[in-house]
Amino acid sequence: MFNADRFIKESVTTLKQEIAGKTLIAFSGGVDSTVCAALVNKAIGDQLIAVHIDTGYMRKGESASVEKLMRNLGLNYQFIDASKEFYAALKGVEDPEKKRKIIGEKFIRLFEQVAKKENIDYLVQGTIAPDWIESGGELRDTIKSHHNVGGLPERMDVKLVEPLRDLYKDEVRKIARVLGLPVAERQPFPGPGLSIRVIGEATPERTALAREACHIVETEIEKAVEKGEMEKPWQYFAVLLPVKTVGVHGDKRAYGHTIAIRAVHSIDAMTCSYSTIPHQVIDKISTKITNELGTRVNRIVYDVTNKPPGTVEWE
Repeated sequence: MFNADRFIKESVTTLKQEIAGKTLIAFSGGVDSTVCAALVNKAIGDQLIAVHIDTGYMRKGESASVEKLMRNLGLNYQFIDASKEFYAALKGVEDPEKKRKIIGEKFIRLFEQVAKKENIDYLVQGTIAPDWIESGGELRDTIKSHHNVGGLPERMDVKLVEPLRDLYKDEVRKIARVLGLPVAERQPFPGPGLSIRVIGEATPERTALAREACHIVETEIEKAVEKGEMEKPWQYFAVLLPVKTVGVHGDKRAYGHTIAIRAVHSIDAMTCSYSTIPHQVIDKISTKITNELGTRVNRIVYDVTNKPPGTVEWE
């Protein structure tokens, strides 16, 4: 059975031996990167620089809350707004594998710029077992390239350190609880962000629709959980589909986008089952999305696919 206390002690000892110099951590503010930052901070203190990159594909208010988290954890950190660069890099790109690889490459190059300026020798990432398993390699098929694995360039100017590489999400959460981190129960958010929740080209305009829809899904589900109307899903979000359908707005014909709602239960992210959301909650989400996004969205569908055959995210 996994022992979080023992892992923390052994990991900090190993990191002290493995890292000999200034270190940069890619900090998303999720469970994995926050646990990594806490462990490495225990091992090397101010030698660690946490870097958060706003790609433009973050959830509503995400980067501001991440910056606050870095401050509260007492991390030595830097914040980079690279949204224009990422939007430009993904212009015209529809294939999800290309999106992930472009984002992975861009992340590394931006981190390398900081590394060069700060004389950094090591890059820490919150990679966990499902990331490299799904990214393929050796005898494994590629299900989807995670940006921090399959999206990594072959040549990097820094040494890669991945303290959580052999762990699963439930084990990382146990570590977060022992460390008293405020993100222990936070739902996962993919490294490529909303770019893979926009099926097709992730333009700023289409991303904005997905961002608002995701915010509504998260807010309404969390309200329902607080009221005791339903169990909290492991992950829950909205996806913007590359499909337009005919609807009615007022008494006029409307031709708008379609949003899919996705909510799942899982333990280790390797498998999942779709969540059964009460009808009244789905009704509130649907009504709010179509009211607040006006004629731009006129149809809402609910995803009832398990993993397998599907994946948690749509891309």
